Amino acid sequence: MYHSMKILKYCPNCGKESLHWNGEKKWSCPICNFSLYNNVAGAVAVVIRHQEEIYLTRRVKDPKKGKLDLAGGFVDPKESAEEACKRELFEELQLTVDISKLKYLTSLPNVYEYKEIDYNTIDLFYEYIVPEKFEVSLEASEISETVWIALKNLNLEDLAFDSQKTFFEAYLKNM
Repeated sequence: MYHSMKILKYCPNCGKESLHWNGEKKWSCPICNFSLYNNVAGAVAVVIRHQEEIYLTRRVKDPKKGKLDLAGGFVDPKESAEEACKRELFEELQLTVDISKLKYLTSLPNVYEYKEIDYNTIDLFYEYIVPEKFEVSLEASEISETVWIALKNLNLEDLAFDSQKTFFEAYLKNM
């Protein structure tokens, strides 16, 4: 699963080709005792919902290009998960979110592959109820289209990430 150990071979501290990957989250150099951790990264995903429909985006880039995705993304340094929801929804959809109306639902582990490195993430799922359906002008760099889908018509295989498939299995049961 991990490609990381192939990419990072040279110790950033002593420069020797001595970096060892422990198979989970740590590189270490036996020569100078340097350690580098690839810790779990925080990410947010927001279920934008109007009655029995949800608003999904279609990915324009890899990973999972062409698959459906919840709006969201990585949490930036010094940012709360809720602030990340607000920033990502504005960046992706030009949607201004009232943070007090974001409802935290659950978290699930995920793996996000980017440029041949697998990043372990913790995906924090939120729900945001909107009073009416809307359409947005798209940020072409991140999204190829947006769709309103009735929850009863959602096909889990169309979703980009395993954590979202797992999330929606439970979400649909609890409706």
